Amino acid sequence: MTDPAVALAEWAHGMVPGPGDLDLARRSLLDTVAVALAARDHRVTKLAAGLPGGARWAVAAHVLDFDDLHLESTTHISAVCVPTALATGGGARAYLAAAGVMARLGAALDWPHYSAGWHATCTAGAPAAAVGAAVAAGLPVAQIATAIALAVPAAGGVRRAFGTDAKSLQVGFAVDAGIRAARLAAAGAQADPAALAEWMRLVGGNPDAVDTAESVAVPGGLAIKIYPCCYALQRPISALAELTGSPLDPGQIGRIELRTPAAAVVPLIHHQPDTGLQGKFSLEYGAAAALLDGYPGFASFTDEAVRRPTARRLTGLVDVTLEEDGSGLLAGELRAAVHTTDGAVRELVQRYPPGSPARPPDDDLLRTKLAGCVAGTTPDPATWTWDNAASILRDGLAA
Repeated sequence: MTDPAVALAEWAHGMVPGPGDLDLARRSLLDTVAVALAARDHRVTKLAAGLPGGARWAVAAHVLDFDDLHLESTTHISAVCVPTALATGGGARAYLAAAGVMARLGAALDWPHYSAGWHATCTAGAPAAAVGAAVAAGLPVAQIATAIALAVPAAGGVRRAFGTDAKSLQVGFAVDAGIRAARLAAAGAQADPAALAEWMRLVGGNPDAVDTAESVAVPGGLAIKIYPCCYALQRPISALAELTGSPLDPGQIGRIELRTPAAAVVPLIHHQPDTGLQGKFSLEYGAAAALLDGYPGFASFTDEAVRRPTARRLTGLVDVTLEEDGSGLLAGELRAAVHTTDGAVRELVQRYPPGSPARPPDDDLLRTKLAGCVAGTTPDPATWTWDNAASILRDGLAA
């Protein structure tokens, strides 16, 4: 069997984007640049100001947890691959090559890798960024495979970082490592491509599962987030928002029941959050925010919002039952029930949240998201292209 690093390098070098791939690349560009600009004033974005461009843009694209997700690999593909392509001048093809490698590598690392505590966006992201930068530089197959191997030492990142500054910073580190690896390969640095397969075994992946047979760039497509928080919260929030229809008086809520597959809430590690970042990884707070705010947007995930007395009260009323029902962030179904003090019960079962590949966002919903991210500060997203997006990011994040 072909070595996985060589197989991925061959796939990336030979990839010819189809119309569907180019549509995905265009949507990913708009979504990623918009959410990065929305984070222009975020404290962590400011902290990352000294990092190289690609890394800095990746931090901004990920810090709000509003960026897209590839469900099969549990990776935030575009937060890695869009900044890589823009920083290296590679355009849509470099993005798609990196995104395709990240999807395939992440899927071969698989759910046990993620559930063991690894942050797959970083572990799959560093080699993927190396591919994107290598394709942008026009490197041949052998040097792309070398770039992958050179990125392996930096292919790290852990879920324990969730809810802290480190989560988005380690995504930036992955992008920086990948770009650095590609530049070293272009300069003649040598490495053994077999390092990728050996590393995959060490971290619980299966090198034999790397599948390059499919020509589509990103198998399964990408999920677009509707709420600026962890993807594991998209289904609970949307279910409770649909369930209540109109806001309930918080004082009339007596109990909130959630039954969910355990796998679907693995990233939600903060049960009594005290900060906005922790709230993005709290099932209990996500439920409270959905009932309090209707649409939990940027304002719902501030320190002040998480510390609201009404939010703390509702967070304490959430009763979670975990079930064994598949793997992945959309495993099984979510069952939600809100009990009011007058004895009434509102119940709903949801399989796919809005924005998931099974319920893709329509153009109006995507435009609404983009407008909310960039209101009054940047050119109209309709004018953004792979040629001008780097300067838009550079100017927007420097302001």
